[in-house]
Amino acid sequence: MMSLTTTATLHNGVQIPRLGLGVYKMEDGTDVYHAVLSALEIGYRHIDTASFYQNEEGVGRAIRDSGIPREEIFVTTKVWNDEQGYENTKKAFQASLERLGLDYVDLYLVHWPVPGKYKETYKALEEFYKAKKARAIGVSNFLPHHLEDLLTDVEIKPMANQIELHPQLTQTETREFCKKHDIIVEAWSPLAKARYLDDPVLQSLAEKYNKTAAQIIIRWEYQSDIVTIPKSVKPTRQKENADIFDFELTEEDMKKVDGLNQDKRTGPHPDEFNY
Repeated sequence: MMSLTTTATLHNGVQIPRLGLGVYKMEDGTDVYHAVLSALEIGYRHIDTASFYQNEEGVGRAIRDSGIPREEIFVTTKVWNDEQGYENTKKAFQASLERLGLDYVDLYLVHWPVPGKYKETYKALEEFYKAKKARAIGVSNFLPHHLEDLLTDVEIKPMANQIELHPQLTQTETREFCKKHDIIVEAWSPLAKARYLDDPVLQSLAEKYNKTAAQIIIRWEYQSDIVTIPKSVKPTRQKENADIFDFELTEEDMKKVDGLNQDKRTGPHPDEFNY
């Protein structure tokens, strides 16, 4: 029976819940605290934050106050661009742990491929992994050429690559590269900030399955073996985003959603980011 506790297996054997809560742009304090608490009450067991989001303290407080055993919650955080480099990353990681109030994280990611820095940054991540301070390590916003470059010089292959991914940005090349190298793909901005939920294809599928367009997208990502972390501060929307386990898109309908791709981003292109 598929549910919010259904997991994918990273190449080191660690289980990552396939649907989680993203907390980007949630304000630290009451906003993120109540959002994480409600998600955990609904049944989410995967929370994705980052030092850049400036809300790790609220995330950690909600996890502690939830009463759910720490080992049952999968926590991801990330090192930001101006914190990169071997020594800086070590400091940034320790600061994230302190803000979260945790002894370890489940997944630690290099947030963006900062030119000339991401390799030494990743070497620090390998140290955290060996010290069991991070149960898994990986990258975010890496394209195949970044991954190829990184893989020439690592001891421990990244376990995940978190990228912007939704029906108008299917990232086929990056997904195929990751699959070939046994790197799990995670989707950030999986609903593209709700910019095209009124698309006729999504609307017709929503009507067919008696679901919302957002649920169609999340189900498409789920069936595409993509770990998905939609963001919402509202408990009703969090429940709605999780209500995708009682139906299945046909192969034909999966292809219809695939066909929406326009290589259209809501965020910056990794090669054009202002580092």
